[in-house]
This record gives sequence, C-alpha cells and structure tokens, in this order.
Amino acid sequence: MKVIIGISGASGTNYTINFLTHLKKQKIETHVIVSEWAEKVFEKENNKKVLDIKKLATKTYTNKQMDALIASSSFLADGMIIIPASVKTCSEIATAHTGTLITRCADIMLRYKKSLVVCLRETPLSGPCLEQLTKIAQYGGIVMPLSPGFYGKPTEISDLEDFISGKVMDLIGIANNSYTRWKQ
Repeated sequence: MKVIIGISGASGTNYTINFLTHLKKQKIETHVIVSEWAEKVFEKENNKKVLDIKKLATKTYTNKQMDALIASSSFLADGMIIIPASVKTCSEIATAHTGTLITRCADIMLRYKKSLVVCLRETPLSGPCLEQLTKIAQYGGIVMPLSPGFYGKPTEISDLEDFISGKVMDLIGIANNSYTRWKQ
C-alpha cells in the first residue's frame, strides 16, 4: 500500500508523528509532504526539528515541489491523509486551487475517487469554513476533525493519538488494533 500524507500548518503534529509511527510499523509506503508552516508548528509544539517526522517517512517532499512524482495522476497512491489540515488547506482543496503539492495531490485523489481524509484541527469553525468542509465531503473526501490542540504540551495523550491514528487507518482500509473498539 502507498499512502500520501500532507502536513499543513495547523496545530496537532503529535497526531502526525503517532500516525506515521503506526504506518512505519506496518511497513506501509509513505510519501510525506511537509508545508513550510508545518515545520514551524512542529518545532514550536515539540521542541524538535521536522527531521524527526522525515525519519518516519519512506520519502518526503516540500509543499513547493510541484515536479514530484506524486504530483502526477500516473502515481498510483491508495489514498491521502492530511494530518493536521488547516482551514486554508481545506479551502484550497474545496475550490480546486492546486498551487501546492498537498492541494495538487488532494485534487488528484478526488478526481480519481481515491480515499482523501482531511483531519481538521481548527476550532471553532466559521460558517465559510463549514461550507468548504461540506464541499470536500460532497466531492468524495472524508472530513475528520481532530482535537484537542497541543499548545499546552500535554504529557498523557498517547491514548488519544492512538485513537485518531486507528480511526484514520480504518478510513483508508488499514487493519489495526490501535485503539479499543466499542464492545457491548
């Protein structure tokens, strides 16, 4: 399986690290796009360099790398996850503004009816934002909100991260035991 992962400039890069760790354990091929703002947010939230995320990926790209193999519709990815996704990135996807590698790849997923999971970490949401998220869902994407934010650097969040990672893997068809499922 080949998965494209976009990391935009929203808070929640801890979710990204957790998700990539789960995919690496399962030997899933990952093509990770890191936006300029994602690098800044990652360093602020984690006191680490973005290199730590890159070590978890099979291949990494900048968001400006429009000549990358994954920017072509001939690249056969099984799906794409944007984790975390900013409102700006979601708006660009909803309006087919393909000026970055993340939004170009997302547009390809929608055009080819492949899995696109947009993990929004913003809160609260404005009316225009909700309208753009609705468009993504209407076009075939899946909108999966993330919370809470990580500004306070919580230390006991691994269960929340595992839950999110497991849910995203469920959405793109990767078997996992990342979280405790509902039982009666």
